[in-house]
Amino acid sequence: MKLGLIAGTGDLPRQIAENQRNAGTPVHVIAIKGFEEPWISDFSHEVCGIAEIGRAIKSLKKAGCDTLSFIGNIKRPDFVNLKPDLKGMSVLPKIVSAARKGDEALLRSIVGIFEEDGFTVVGAHELMSGLSRGAEVIVGRDGLHQLGADIEKAFRIAGEMGKLDIGQGCVVCNGLVLAVEAQEGTDEMLKRVFRLPSEIRGDENARAGVLVKRPKPIQENRIDLPTIGPSTVRLASEAGLSAVCGVANGALWVEHAETARLAEALGVALVSLTEEGKLP
Repeated sequence: MKLGLIAGTGDLPRQIAENQRNAGTPVHVIAIKGFEEPWISDFSHEVCGIAEIGRAIKSLKKAGCDTLSFIGNIKRPDFVNLKPDLKGMSVLPKIVSAARKGDEALLRSIVGIFEEDGFTVVGAHELMSGLSRGAEVIVGRDGLHQLGADIEKAFRIAGEMGKLDIGQGCVVCNGLVLAVEAQEGTDEMLKRVFRLPSEIRGDENARAGVLVKRPKPIQENRIDLPTIGPSTVRLASEAGLSAVCGVANGALWVEHAETARLAEALGVALVSLTEEGKLP
C-alpha cells in the first residue's frame, strides 16, 4: 500500500503521516493551496488548488498511491471564485449540486470522484490505533448519572440536526439547549456558550451541562467524523460544562493522552457513549 493523504489544517494529518511512515508505509501528501502547513516539507507532496482535482489525481497516481484518506479541516470554498482544472471543470456541476444539499452530500460527492479513479478511500481511524474508542468512561465517573437527562437530550437533538446535514454537536445544560453546531464548528459553538449569561450555564466553580458530539445518521464514516481533542476540552471547561461526550466508534479522539490529562486537571468528564447514546 502507498497512502495518499489529502491534508487540511490541524495536527491530525501530520500525526497520521508520521505514524504511517514509521510503520513503513510510504506517504504522498496533497496539501490544499491556502491550507498547507510546514510539516509537509518532510514528505513527498504537492500543493493543489481546491478545484485542481485532475492535478491531484495525476500527482497521486504518479506517486504510486492506491489508498487515499482525507484528513484535516478545510473551509467550505467560495464556488464562484474557484479556478478548476479540466477535471475539476468536468465534475464541478456535480460538486456544486451536492454542496447545496449540505456538507455530507458534498463530501460523499468528492469521495466518489476519487473512488471512480480507482483509489480505495479509508478513514483516519483505520490508519492509526487509538483514534476510535468503544463505550467507556475515560475521565470522571463520579456524578455522571446526574447528567443522564442532559446527555440523552443533547444526543437526540444532535441526531436530528445531523439528519438535516447541519452539524454534529449539541450543548445542553439542566435541560436547556444552549447551542447546536452548524458551519462554525465545535470550537466556535463552545465560545458562544461561554458568552451566554452565567445564570443559564455552569462555571469553573459549579460545572453544569454537557457537550455531545455524534456522527450524523447519514455520516460517511471515512471522512469528517466528529473530533474531540485538547481544544474541545479546554473550551468546554471555559464554558462551564461538566462533560464532553463522543459516541463509541463514532469519534476521533485526537491526542488522547493529553486530552485525558487536561480533562482530569480541569474537572471535565470525558465519555464515549454507547452507540445508542447511553452512559456505559
